[in-house]
Amino acid sequence: MKIIPAIDIINGQCVRLSEGKYDTKKVYYENPLEAAQSFEEAGLKYLHVVDLDGAKAGKVMNWDVLKSICSNTSLNIDFSGGIKTIQEAEKAFDLGAKQIAIGSLAVKQPETVMSWLVKFGCDKIIIGADVKDKRIAIHGWQETADYTVFEFIDKYHKAGAIHFLCTDVSKDGKLEGPAVDLYKEIIEQFPDIDLIASGGVSSMDDFNALQSINCRSVIVGKAIYENKVSIEDLAKIQS
Repeated sequence: MKIIPAIDIINGQCVRLSEGKYDTKKVYYENPLEAAQSFEEAGLKYLHVVDLDGAKAGKVMNWDVLKSICSNTSLNIDFSGGIKTIQEAEKAFDLGAKQIAIGSLAVKQPETVMSWLVKFGCDKIIIGADVKDKRIAIHGWQETADYTVFEFIDKYHKAGAIHFLCTDVSKDGKLEGPAVDLYKEIIEQFPDIDLIASGGVSSMDDFNALQSINCRSVIVGKAIYENKVSIEDLAKIQS
């Protein structure tokens, strides 16, 4: 299983939110590089970095944090939050990100994102699917789109996308367990995609539950920062 710790950034700091609400912000590290280096020292290989300022502003705001982590660790980093132009995508790769995760743009401008799949290669692009009641959630998770997550994944899968990051909005940051039933349904319909489960992981048992449904990748954030799971234990189960 691919274990992907998460660093969410606001004002250059490593924070976590609950259900994506900015007024629930809790700062865990003043310098996100310290968190990234602790993951690497424990033996973890991957990192999910989210520019929450960028997501809110509609353009990347924390380039310096990405540059710092890429320059000072050898982690395989995927980066997201505010990437709206091909220039921003290229800059993320130039700074050292191995992948970029695209969420709202994939909903609003599918032609653009599909062209990036062609330009950069399908392995470089992660399609973000935020889900609320099995429908795609948009506008800061406050609204749902007119189609289901299954229709959304099907469209991009047919365009060649391999990696899909699925976050159940109702689970995110609440440490109540992941949306195993939803992920199982997605994997059964699309067995050949790399489904990256995100949201709700609270214990090592949750990783076992995800492995039991053949979910091969999982993002974990708050459970690390609240000491619900140890990064040393996570390193032992990663592939």
